[in-house]
Amino acid sequence: MLVAVAALVGFLIWSYDNALTQIVNTTCSHGSACPMYATIDAQRNVAYALAGLVALAGLYFAFLKKDEPLVAGEKRKTKDLSKLEGDEKTVASYVQEAGGSLYQSDLVAKTGFTKVRVTRILDKLEHDGVVERKRRGMTNIVVLR
Repeated sequence: MLVAVAALVGFLIWSYDNALTQIVNTTCSHGSACPMYATIDAQRNVAYALAGLVALAGLYFAFLKKDEPLVAGEKRKTKDLSKLEGDEKTVASYVQEAGGSLYQSDLVAKTGFTKVRVTRILDKLEHDGVVERKRRGMTNIVVLR
């Protein structure tokens, strides 16, 4: 998305630069020594540099950025789930398989349980200190403790 925005901004810069250069060519009486040419060059260089930085940021995020855990600062965790039984073990194992953090809505989809059932299971797991829910917008991220 950032690369597309940078391309659009680059096109706008190019068209604005052409129009401005045409205006200066027709109105400046000093010829090539006109001080407006230096101003146009400086503005063009700054604008293209900014568009280039936006494009590089877009390429970085698109291709070079490594996947990180869902919660910043959290490391991938494993936990001994042998003491859990039934639905609690199922839910906790899905979180563990996901690297220690998973959206609550993804748990509903993976387990096939209803939202209410998953919420109640997570309430028990949170009370027992196995997981923690962290609010993210309109959903929760479930994180192993």
